Amino acid sequence: MQITAVILAGGRGTRMGGADKGLVSYQGKPLVAHVLERIQPQVDHVIINANRHLDQYQAFGVPVVTDDNDQFDGPLAGMQAGMRHASTDWILSVPCDSPLLPLDLVSRLCHAIRDAAAINKTSTMLAIARSAGGTHPVFCLMPRQLSADLDAFLQQGQRRVSAWQAQHPHVFVSFEDEQAFTNINHYPSHHD
Repeated sequence: MQITAVILAGGRGTRMGGADKGLVSYQGKPLVAHVLERIQPQVDHVIINANRHLDQYQAFGVPVVTDDNDQFDGPLAGMQAGMRHASTDWILSVPCDSPLLPLDLVSRLCHAIRDAAAINKTSTMLAIARSAGGTHPVFCLMPRQLSADLDAFLQQGQRRVSAWQAQHPHVFVSFEDEQAFTNINHYPSHHD
């Protein structure tokens, strides 16, 4: 499976007082740098979805793509932008504020899709991470062929990631390490 990871950094950062989450410093470097380091070895390509401070994101040396509009439509809009710009058949979305994401995220999601698709005979299977704390819908491996379907969903004014995912065959992949999905989404002074 050829996979492009889309790091979702396109939000307003409302829970962080409007800060651009991906650029917030954590342990001496921006959150997005931690995510990039952990995800890049797991995939073929990486794209960052951002809607502000594009020059700062471009400095990380991977393509930066914006949402289709300036409405800050949330993670689904970032997934849509990733699907539009990726050349691979598979897209992995991850948030920019989870610096501890699993180093085996991609391999485990891929295995789950292969196993489930073999049973269900479908090519539009999604794999979604979960842990004891619940599901993590933005940690999702999805086929790019769902791009038009996602466009239609967004055009209907829908925004919930889990609502879109529920419309398609999907499998949940359990991870034991709860810390791996920690979101750093409050004021950064506590973490630097």
